[in-house]
Amino acid sequence: MKIRSVEYAGTLVDPKAPFPGDLPQVAFSGRSNVGKSSLINTLLRRTRRRIARVSGEPGKTRALNFFRVNDAFFLVDLPGYGYAKVPASMREGWRTLVEGYLARPDGPAAVVQLIDARHPPQKDDLRMLAYLASAGVPTLVAFTKVDKLKNTERARRLPALLEETGLIEEQVIPFSSRTGEGRETLLAAIESLLQPDPGEAGDLDEG
Repeated sequence: MKIRSVEYAGTLVDPKAPFPGDLPQVAFSGRSNVGKSSLINTLLRRTRRRIARVSGEPGKTRALNFFRVNDAFFLVDLPGYGYAKVPASMREGWRTLVEGYLARPDGPAAVVQLIDARHPPQKDDLRMLAYLASAGVPTLVAFTKVDKLKNTERARRLPALLEETGLIEEQVIPFSSRTGEGRETLLAAIESLLQPDPGEAGDLDEG
C-alpha cells in the first residue's frame, strides 16, 4: 500500500456518536508510553508534519481521532491506557469509550495492538488482547521499539513475548519508528485485512 494522502477527519468523545464517514476503519491501541503516535507518524510518512501528536503528558487524551487515508479507510487513534497517575474515574471513562467503540457493529474492521518489545506485557495489555479476542475483532500486534534491543536481547525477548501473550509469530510484526522496520509489512497486513479478496487488492493503490 502506498500512502498518497492523509487528512484529519474528526474526533469523537462519545462512542455512540456518528462516524465522520462510512469508510472502513483500522484502530490503533496501546499503552500511553508504547510509542503509538510515533508508529502512526512513521506508518503514514509524517515525520516533518506529524499527524498523531506525541504528548508530553501521557494518559491525558480521551478521544477517538480519525484520519482519512488515501480516501480509502480511516485510521483511528485510540486513547492510550495504563498511565498510573490518571485517576480511576478517568481510566473507567477510557474503558467505556474504547470498549463502546470496539463493540459497535459498524466499528473497526481491524485493530493494531501495540506492545513494547523491551518488557513483558502489562496486565492492561493482556486484558486488551483478551477483550479483542472475545469481541472477535481481527487483530495485528506490533512489537514496538525493537531498535532499542541489542541482537542478543531481541533473540531472547521476541520469543518470550510470544509465549507471554499466547500469540503466534504470524500475528506479530516487530516495528521500529526510528529505523522504519516493519512499516511495509504492517501496511501490507492492513491492506490484506481491509480487502481480503485478492481481486480487489489494487484499489488502495490506484490514483
